[in-house]
Amino acid sequence: MSDQRDTPRRQSLRPSASGQGGASGGARPTTGAQRAGAATTAAKTPAKNGNGKASKDAKPPKAKWKVWTKRIAIGLLVAGLLAVTAVLVALFIMYERLETPEPSEFALYEQSTVYYADGKSVMGTLGEAEREILTEEQYDELPDYVGNAIVAAEDRSFWTNPGVDLLGTARALYKTVILGDRQGGSTISQQYVERYYSGETVTDIPGKINEALLALKINTEQEKDEILLNYMNTIYLGRGAYGIQKAAEEYFDKDASELTLSEAALIAGVIPAPSAWDPRIDEAQAEYRWNYVLDGMVDAGFITQEERDAQEFPETIEYTRENTFGGTTGYLIRAAIEEVVASTDYSEEDIETLGLDIVTTIEKSHQKAAVAAVKNMPDDADEGLQAAAVTVDSETGAITSMYGGSDYLERQRNGVTQDIVQAGSTFKPFALITGLEQGIGLETQYLANNDMMFGDYGPVGNFAGVSYGWVDLIEATQKSINTAFVGLGLDVGNDNVMQTAIDAGIPEDTTDLNDNPSNVLGPAAPHPIDIAEAYATIASGGVHNDTYMVQTILDADGDTAYEHDTTSRRVFDEDVIADTTYAMQQVVLYGSGRTANSLGRDIAGKTGTSNSNKSALFAAFTPQIVGVVALYQIGEDGSAESITPFGGYSQITGSTVPTDIWTDMMGTILEDYPVEEFPDRANVGTATHVEETTASEEPEPEPSETTTTSEPEETTSEPEETTSKPEETTTEPEPEPSETTTTSDPDPSVAPSAEDVKLP
Repeated sequence: MSDQRDTPRRQSLRPSASGQGGASGGARPTTGAQRAGAATTAAKTPAKNGNGKASKDAKPPKAKWKVWTKRIAIGLLVAGLLAVTAVLVALFIMYERLETPEPSEFALYEQSTVYYADGKSVMGTLGEAEREILTEEQYDELPDYVGNAIVAAEDRSFWTNPGVDLLGTARALYKTVILGDRQGGSTISQQYVERYYSGETVTDIPGKINEALLALKINTEQEKDEILLNYMNTIYLGRGAYGIQKAAEEYFDKDASELTLSEAALIAGVIPAPSAWDPRIDEAQAEYRWNYVLDGMVDAGFITQEERDAQEFPETIEYTRENTFGGTTGYLIRAAIEEVVASTDYSEEDIETLGLDIVTTIEKSHQKAAVAAVKNMPDDADEGLQAAAVTVDSETGAITSMYGGSDYLERQRNGVTQDIVQAGSTFKPFALITGLEQGIGLETQYLANNDMMFGDYGPVGNFAGVSYGWVDLIEATQKSINTAFVGLGLDVGNDNVMQTAIDAGIPEDTTDLNDNPSNVLGPAAPHPIDIAEAYATIASGGVHNDTYMVQTILDADGDTAYEHDTTSRRVFDEDVIADTTYAMQQVVLYGSGRTANSLGRDIAGKTGTSNSNKSALFAAFTPQIVGVVALYQIGEDGSAESITPFGGYSQITGSTVPTDIWTDMMGTILEDYPVEEFPDRANVGTATHVEETTASEEPEPEPSETTTTSEPEETTSEPEETTSKPEETTTEPEPEPSETTTTSDPDPSVAPSAEDVKLP
């Protein structure tokens, strides 16, 4: 029995007996078109079972799936367009609301520079960001190829693009967000936004989008030249240098406006990895990048092929990063910082970030001479020995050189401005000035024997126990006779001697500055700079000036922000100072400072040695400049201790190594000054013969011009106290009289011996 479901299909498709398809019973033959139509109709009509219903096994036609696919595609497209539109609207709103922020603090940080007195020689730079910001005027002075080299290296379409490279931004997003590889913007504008405004590389998608929008906005608000200038001022270029100006200095020791095309191309080439591609680190990579930049400049039309072919790979200078505060210069820079803070409204943070130019009073040649002189002293000194040296312009108070120590990084105390030393006999001129002011002339005589009592004070001893008999104040100054000056101090009033020292420049709060009979012997312990200031008052003829070392400060725009105002005031009469200077000249001509007489100039001064040789000084001056040299020795506990003899001397007094250093130092410095003479002696006051009634014994005979038998054996190798001319004595400096009150152990209650003086 046949399957009834197939019957209709078989009947309709079966061919006729005559070989032509058609219906039975003589139906008309069909054409090809009719057959095709029938096939199509059959295909569109679902198969039916015997009941005339559609078969459950029949599949939906393929055409219907195409309809749904088309509908889905259209839906997705519409949704995508809506989403893009929403994003664009959101970005537009963000763009409209976006305000250009203030530059990041670090982008504006600029190192300050400390200069020597000429305003050109750099002493050091201060601040974290080694940057010197170029102004618009300075940018205009740059050769075009400096900026174009950077454009060729980083963004060759910079001059024409709107600030954003979509492909570059997408690449940066992918590398930063997906790969975790921090990647900056690809255009100069985007890098500029990143460095100048945010100050850091953003890693999130919103941050990257914001960065791109800000780059677009800035390109509508700023000219391309302004963007490029700020970019060049901000970018890190290796060797610690931020900005093109500092990079030019660090790589080629020149101003950015002086860079050659080849040099500019080298600096531009290292931008992606300045620390790794510095030619001193990787010369091959540096040269590869150099070629890349030059070729890019040709492609962009910035230079011709002929200009490119003429270039040679440049040679950079040697780079050695040194600590600003290292060595002897560190003391100068630290002192300059402290003076700026004390004299202006600038803080130390301002100094490190505002790009100030600080011009000091330090003469480079003077400083070199001071450092060399200290280094030239014998090298067999005790490890605890410290030296301090300073020179001061007598007319203005300007510090022209200062040796505060050998290395600030090892010892952060300035021997000139922070350490204290007992003044010793350098204090005696203050008693001399006081006496002259009261009419006690230089010819006035005092009994000057050894072991004298002055009422309840004493006994007072002289160096080596020498008794001199009656001496005038000239001889007393030349030989630094203790007993004569104690008598003078009592006559004029020790309180007046103290006030004279203060008027000259010794601070009122100086350690052990007092008004008792010992003050003329110098138990006071000022800073060496204080002694220099006081002696500058004498050198100037009695006019006092505060010492200083900061002359001018220029702000980042080159405008004068500060200028020292020298305020002078007369504190002593000219004639009084003329006679004081005359007496002090005898110290150099015939006394303990005669080593300095070899310089062939009018020099006045005074040596000083504290009790037990705890300190040794020489302070002296010409009419133009003062120099002070001090030696002192610090024990392991930080206290002052006796200076261990060295350099062939049996003991270190002011007349030995300090005078040697002074002469060495000033011999070079004085070459910058014309020879000048001191004013003539004025003969102030009257000569008197002071009867001494407080002596413990009858006056001894005036000593002869030879050493006494009581002179200690340890001084026999050094010249004796004598009034003969230098050529009639040995060439060694004579020993400085001791500032003790006795030849044995002094009573510290009446004459402090520096046993307890601490040198922090």
